[in-house]
Amino acid sequence: MNTTGDQIREAVRERYAKAAVRAADSGCCGPVSNCDPITGNLYDQADAGLVPEAAVKASLGCGNPTALAQLEPGENVLDLGSGGGIDVLLSARRVGPAGKAYGLDMTDEMLALARENQRRAGVENVEFLKGEIENIPLPDNSVDVIISNCVINLSADKDRVFREAFRVLKPGGRLAVSDVVVRGEVPASIRRSVELWIGCVAGALEESEYQSKLAAAGFGDIHLEPTRIYRVSDARDMLSRSGLDVDAIAPAVDGKFLSAFVRARKPRPA
Repeated sequence: MNTTGDQIREAVRERYAKAAVRAADSGCCGPVSNCDPITGNLYDQADAGLVPEAAVKASLGCGNPTALAQLEPGENVLDLGSGGGIDVLLSARRVGPAGKAYGLDMTDEMLALARENQRRAGVENVEFLKGEIENIPLPDNSVDVIISNCVINLSADKDRVFREAFRVLKPGGRLAVSDVVVRGEVPASIRRSVELWIGCVAGALEESEYQSKLAAAGFGDIHLEPTRIYRVSDARDMLSRSGLDVDAIAPAVDGKFLSAFVRARKPRPA
């Protein structure tokens, strides 16, 4: 049976709601991610020390886009799928009081956690919005930079995500996202697994397809830089909860999944 976009969205919403509750629980220790080792050790102590511990615990990403996006003071930044708010809070500090950082998330529990983390961090130039990354609730040409951290791969309609990102960026604005991508063919059993959609694997695009979809949305200056390539040992960890035959699947995905930093730019009018 094919997995529909609505099924994926609701499965993602349910899992991330549970993750938010776990991160907010003072008795929780360690990351709440269900897709380790992808999400492990992404933030250095300097960055982690700038935000509440619950924001670090709720991080479900595959990179640190704020460290790579080269944010400038005064810029407006949007984080697609902002979760517990770690990348939003870090971005807000980088753009300073003259700039602003928006976080967009569809999960009420994550939004509540993010707003509490904002309060604890004492950061004012932040606004968390409820919505889906396929329908961004901001006007055209309104932000300078869009970041995202292992979220776009969870969408069943990535073309629409890229069109929406292009719409809300100002001319000359840039996309700077961390995501999981694929090199080559992936076993169909992985693609069909909702558990692995939630776990940042099955929804990943092939790297050339990722770039072509960005170009189709209108982006230029597209660059994809691998930041980590996952081997068989990583695949065993990622597949352990899926119910699949790990011994059979792991060799088929060795070296095919990678975390990458993707840059693109919305052209200025001629």
